[in-house]
Amino acid sequence: MSAWKIFIRGLWEEVPLFRLVLGLCPALAVTTSLINGLGMGLATTSVLLGSNFVVSLVRKRIPAKIRIPSFIVIIASFVTIVDLMMHGFTPELHRALGIFIPLIVVNCLILGRAEAFASKNNLGRSLLDGAGMGLGFTLALCLLGAVREILGSGAIGGFPVAPESYRPVLLFILPPGGFIVFGLLLAGFNLLDSKRGGE
Repeated sequence: MSAWKIFIRGLWEEVPLFRLVLGLCPALAVTTSLINGLGMGLATTSVLLGSNFVVSLVRKRIPAKIRIPSFIVIIASFVTIVDLMMHGFTPELHRALGIFIPLIVVNCLILGRAEAFASKNNLGRSLLDGAGMGLGFTLALCLLGAVREILGSGAIGGFPVAPESYRPVLLFILPPGGFIVFGLLLAGFNLLDSKRGGE
């Protein structure tokens, strides 16, 4: 598989949120706004890149019996670094994302990429996979957050975009609204895919 193919499959074929349905819990919990979605996406991408890098480097030295626990320790180390950096440099975003930053440790996307890809491929391919999957996840979170923010508050990125006559639907920035928007976006993705397949 070419380097380009490895990178772009995280952007369409295997978009973590809409294709593999991985990372759904933080996606629905924190995407009440575009900024929150972007913050969580970038934090997850950082951990994904770091863990793929280290797992790929040490893959031949980790005994098979302790492979998964080793991966979790590696992932937890990067999550701690990201958590502390966000706490220091972006305290408001850190507060908004709350417990979901430490919970990146148990995000199936990161452990899945470490197990399915980084542990079997060289450093360059593992970094490309991490970058593609991370970017796909970030874009999906931004899309979900933007739609919810526009419908739920009439703004995007904190800036009003709706006319003054628009009455925001609070439901969309509440948890049930996350499920509704996710379901609609997932249906849209499937519709686009079926049309592409029919061509």
